[in-house]
Amino acid sequence: MTVPLAPTAAPPAARPPQSHRSTSHDRPKRRARTAQVRLLFLAPAAVFLAFFSVFPLIQLLRMSVSTVRAASLNGVWKFVGLDNFTAGFTSGESTQALYRTGVFVLIVTVLGMIGGLAAAIALRTTGRWSGGLLALMVFVWALPPVVNGSVWKFLLGDAGLFNTLLLSTGIRDTAVPFLYDQYAALMAVAFVNAFVVIPFNALVFRAALMNISPEVFEAAALDGASRWQEIRHIMIPSVRSTTLVLLVLTIVYGFRSFDFIYVMTYGGPGTATNTLPFLGYLQAFVRYDFGRGAATSVLAVVLVLVLAAVYARSIRREESES
Repeated sequence: MTVPLAPTAAPPAARPPQSHRSTSHDRPKRRARTAQVRLLFLAPAAVFLAFFSVFPLIQLLRMSVSTVRAASLNGVWKFVGLDNFTAGFTSGESTQALYRTGVFVLIVTVLGMIGGLAAAIALRTTGRWSGGLLALMVFVWALPPVVNGSVWKFLLGDAGLFNTLLLSTGIRDTAVPFLYDQYAALMAVAFVNAFVVIPFNALVFRAALMNISPEVFEAAALDGASRWQEIRHIMIPSVRSTTLVLLVLTIVYGFRSFDFIYVMTYGGPGTATNTLPFLGYLQAFVRYDFGRGAATSVLAVVLVLVLAAVYARSIRREESES
């Protein structure tokens, strides 16, 4: 007697292979939908930038090539080409302001970079004192420029703290005109700007130094490396990329500095602290020559754009190397 075999289940029907043609047609659609979603999220920011950044820049460019006075501000602007630019250089105002801006930026950059790196090296290790000093540096950096400038204006005045110490100790017989000498005033304001930028640079440098492996310092100690050798051969090479980024940011900060000059010297004595941004302000809102003021501002914007391009290039190079 034979036992009948159990019926086997029928194999599932094989799915027809998907054609590569349909997949290739779907990819552009998915990419288009993704692009539309991205544009939808970027639309508010694009509208904001267009209204508050692009449109004012276009108006600034139009104003720089036109004759615009207070009476004709809301009227028709007469096109004069590059006359506003050439007038500034012919009179010497733009040339002198450009020179003062260069000296100002040089002082801020050198003191800000060296001071920031030195402070970061000193505060690299964590501890009670370093935490307190870091908090103090953040406070100095976050303090409003108007308040900061007013404090330094009092400290550097004839009856301020520095002159009081110099006179009481007998180092000087007369007060130092920190804010009233044509050479000392520019140095004083640049020093204050550097003092404010040092905390920010120190925090960024310290973050870069904290990324160095402790094993590197242990190996250097076993080899008998001194503190200076650690700084020269370990710390400085490790923050090279950070230094380039901070260098560009510090230069841009120096070029656009306005508030400390406004609070401490108001461009004086005479024109000793008239940098490009402050000269543009005086021409536009004190003399009401908006065309000349716009031309000076455009010159400052061009310089900042060049530095911004260098900054963007350095960032791309750093990302590609990492």
